[in-house]
Formats: sequence, C-alpha cells, structure tokens
Amino acid sequence: MCVSTAAAEFSGTILYGGRRRHPVHGLIEVVGYQNTAVNLHTGPNAMLLHLPARALTPGQFVPVGRHGDVLTRMVDAVRPVPAGGIDWMGSDEPSRVQVFEHDVYTVLLADDPTLIPAALHRVPPRRRPPLRTDLLEFYADAYPGHVMAVCCFDNADARRAKPLLLWYEPTDPDRIVLPALDCHTGAPPDLDRPVPTDHWILFGLDDAGDDWGEPVEYPGALRHELREFLPRAVLGTEFTAPLPNGDFAVAVDDLRAGRLNVERVR
Repeated sequence: MCVSTAAAEFSGTILYGGRRRHPVHGLIEVVGYQNTAVNLHTGPNAMLLHLPARALTPGQFVPVGRHGDVLTRMVDAVRPVPAGGIDWMGSDEPSRVQVFEHDVYTVLLADDPTLIPAALHRVPPRRRPPLRTDLLEFYADAYPGHVMAVCCFDNADARRAKPLLLWYEPTDPDRIVLPALDCHTGAPPDLDRPVPTDHWILFGLDDAGDDWGEPVEYPGALRHELREFLPRAVLGTEFTAPLPNGDFAVAVDDLRAGRLNVERVR
C-alpha cells in the first residue's frame, strides 16, 4: 500500500489516522505509517505519500526514538476484533521543497510535486531516486491542495523502519482520509485496476467516551512529547483481499459512534 518511484516490495503495512486536540497545536490530524520495504531497483528508491495537509514542515514529523513499536502496539490492541462488519461505501524553486533526514529516509516535502525534481540534488546520491515526470504530474492533477512527501531510501534488504509519525491541521473537518494508493513500478497508479492488500488500518479519537475502542498498552517510559500525539484507544481492522485502488476514509461522526464504516475513495 504505497507508491514507489521504482520497483519495490512493501509488506506488513500499518496505517494510522487520528483526530485530537493537542495542548499546543490545537485540533490536529496525526498520521502514522510503517512497513517493510525491499528495494528491487538497482539504484536508490523512494515511496510517495500524498497528505491532505494545509502545510507541513520537518518539525511536524514526530521522532519515536526507541519506541519504534507504537504502531504495532495499536495493532495488538485491535487484533482480536473480527474483521467482519465493515461497510464499503517544472520550474526550479528548491526553496519550496524541504529536505531532511528521518530514520532510514531522506524526505522531500512539497505542496507542488512538479517542483521536486529541481530539489533532488539535495538528496545524498546513494538515496537519490529516479522520478518520472508523469508520476509527479499525476499527483499534481489528482491531489491539488495536498502536500507530497517523497521518502527516499537505499536499503536493498528488507528492513523494518521506525514509523513515520506526523501531524497537520486537518483540511476536512468531517472525515479522516489516509493515503493508500498502490503502485510499485515508478509509473502513475492505475485507478481502474484492483490492488492486493496486506495491512492494518487504524483510527483514533481523543474526544470519545472512556469505553470507546480498544485500549493501547504503551510502555511506562514513553516520553510525554510522544504520548501527546498518540491515542488512548483505537478502532481498526486488517485488509488482505484485493480492493479498488485509492485511499481510505472514515467519517468522524461514525468513528465517534464506534462505527468503522470505512470508505475507499479515489
């Protein structure tokens, strides 16, 4: 469940989306993403995530430190829940592209995907991926108003990276939408072809009742700066069957009522 700039395999994906009111940042959406990546390309590679954010900076990527299991702990909280009952309803402007290091990735952030090639020289050569123009044009056309995160990597062997955890001001007050397009060839995703799935989808809220969801057991040593972005409890399910290509979304009102009415949106 990812788009890559060249041939790759991604497995064991965990995708989390939560809505919460942070004591400093106010109402925010928190997204967590983790998988095992195998680079099948002879050179560097990257995965692309389109994020429905008004703006995004490197400071909004939350370091998990030694707590690289925060998302797997959420999966452990919901794993016993049956999976049934789900209702399917080119200019050179590098200053506008932010480049920074995060875990095994060199990340490029841009609100206009077509500006990314001009900033690729800022990525270390060992991680500098090929980028097809038609792939970036696809995102520019299909996802205006989104921030593009290009996470560059060079690990040729399967490796369990620490989770990407980031927050932003939600653009849709009524829904949580999680990026889930799938294509591992470097070409634009084919929205008319079903794709295989192998991942957990998790959601969290901080304004639901005490009996809402499945409680997540975090380690007692979890630092306060990280805990402020994590849910007390989650709802979620595992997907293993082929699905139409697209993103996942759930209405906040349904989620607050305990209804996991997941919609596949394109």
